[in-house]
Amino acid sequence: MSRVLPPLNALRAFEAAGRHQSFSSAAQELGVAHSSISRHVRGLEQRLGVQLFREAARGVTLTSEGRAYLAQVSPMFDALSEATEAMTGRASGVVTISCEPTFATHFVMPRLGAFLDAFPEIEPRITPSQSLADLSAFEADVAIRSIVRTVPDQPSMVVSNAPLSVYGCPHAFADLKKPVELLDRRRFQDRHGDPWRDWFLAAGVDVSDLASPQWRMRANLALPAALAGQGALLITDDIARLYVEQGALVRLFDLSIPGGTYQILVEPRAERRRAVRQFRDWLVAEGAPFRS
Repeated sequence: MSRVLPPLNALRAFEAAGRHQSFSSAAQELGVAHSSISRHVRGLEQRLGVQLFREAARGVTLTSEGRAYLAQVSPMFDALSEATEAMTGRASGVVTISCEPTFATHFVMPRLGAFLDAFPEIEPRITPSQSLADLSAFEADVAIRSIVRTVPDQPSMVVSNAPLSVYGCPHAFADLKKPVELLDRRRFQDRHGDPWRDWFLAAGVDVSDLASPQWRMRANLALPAALAGQGALLITDDIARLYVEQGALVRLFDLSIPGGTYQILVEPRAERRRAVRQFRDWLVAEGAPFRS
């Protein structure tokens, strides 16, 4: 049976642009120029006799015909990808990851070499961001987020639920004996709220005169300050582990309080790709020592 098919490159350009709602993002994904995406899409529109995109305030948006076409074209590319992976027995390709910056810098990156050695044909592209990636708009295949009190609005897996503990530079706290002595020391925290008060209460320290913090220093600043001996840092054990192993930080007291969780969310269609699943499973396995 003879099939009436548009050129494959035009379909790839349309599918990527439709997922991202952006010609620029599609060009970046496919490694081509923006003009190439535009040319392929315009040619496809002429071939089909319909308008697939319209201009929007930010990028482009699909028309109703474009949405209907994308809903049928995208699963076909997914099926082709899955069939290829099944035939070769190897996962390959790019996995886009939006990650909370502290976790990206101090947990994922120090361990990423092991993943690259095990899966050399997979390219993880990690973007550190405090903003929540919109997985439904294909801003990323995977999102890694710090969850304290809320519940993710889609299925997720816990990577770590390590507690908060107090860490400091060894030489700066060699004379520290009791938790109450930290009331007179400089203290850093990397999150909103008043976790120091919670920690002092757990330690049995009177906090009636303890002022609530007016500002928090993010971990990308607080951690270097603690490493330099400038104060004590209340931070989760998973983030501190690397520096403890290096001897740069020590846990000052054997007392911890709940610190929330780091969770990984995967875009449902992206989860069909073996490369995405392998990255997810690898990260969850890396976090196993920090899950209770």
